[in-house]
Amino acid sequence: MKKKIMIRCLSGFPIGLSIGYLITIVISLIWADGYYASCVPELAEAMGNEISAVILQALLSGILGMGFAGCSVIWEIENWGIAKQTGIYFLIVSFIMMPIAYVTYWMEHSIRGILSYFAIFVLIFAIVWMIQYSRAKHNIRQMNEKMESFRQ
Repeated sequence: MKKKIMIRCLSGFPIGLSIGYLITIVISLIWADGYYASCVPELAEAMGNEISAVILQALLSGILGMGFAGCSVIWEIENWGIAKQTGIYFLIVSFIMMPIAYVTYWMEHSIRGILSYFAIFVLIFAIVWMIQYSRAKHNIRQMNEKMESFRQ
């Protein structure tokens, strides 16, 4: 199990880095008026310059990817129910995501900003969870149908 977590964490870093970079491109396309916005201006200001801010954001995006990837082994613990898996996974990724989002200024630094960001995070988590759950249920149904056809 530890080896699997380590392998996933190592593969998660470049995935998190890539997703973070893609998000900056999408945000730039939508809001940056033809320019590339590598990070939020507040982060660049807090770090003293844009390159330091981008390096920190890249590092933290990679760590975020490591966290999500490493925690994915939770879904493979067969003696845990889906509620326990979901709850523990959600708690761990929330404790990873929220501080990173705060440090990188992905959220407004206020109670309202934190609560808004968390609400969006919960909504996205719930949507992804429902999609994954529906796909798994569909796959199980198909496997059961195939097994039933073999019995006949």
